[in-house]
Amino acid sequence: MTSMPSTERLGTFLKRAEQAMIAAKTAALKPAGLTVPQFSALMYLAENPGISAAALARLAGVTPPTMNTVLTNLQDRGLVERSPHEWHRNVLETRLTAAGREVTEAADTRAIAVERAVAARFTAEEFATLTALLTRTAQAFEEVRQDLP
Repeated sequence: MTSMPSTERLGTFLKRAEQAMIAAKTAALKPAGLTVPQFSALMYLAENPGISAAALARLAGVTPPTMNTVLTNLQDRGLVERSPHEWHRNVLETRLTAAGREVTEAADTRAIAVERAVAARFTAEEFATLTALLTRTAQAFEEVRQDLP
């Protein structure tokens, strides 16, 4: 038995919300043939053409080896292309292909529908409060992590 029940643990509620979001987005992205990590990579690539896999991994919150697997799968489908950086030959720049842009746009339309459907369940004030509290929560966890021995 633990000294703190799960109903009092912030992580329980955050994890439940994350799992529900991933399940909804997984269902929404299925017609595009994308996983949530693949979609995340494509979205960040659309915003950051030429980004390295390591930088993309940091943005997506995954390890570099995981991102390399995601990118290899996307490259095999012809959705991204990777080429050596002009000055740093050990760094591969990653960009969306035309097919990648098309798939990203179609998938994003479906992902936005999920996000809007959930956001519509809140008033504008509740939504602003929720996003502010989640931002503060993430910052607090980061501060606590940095304070750990």
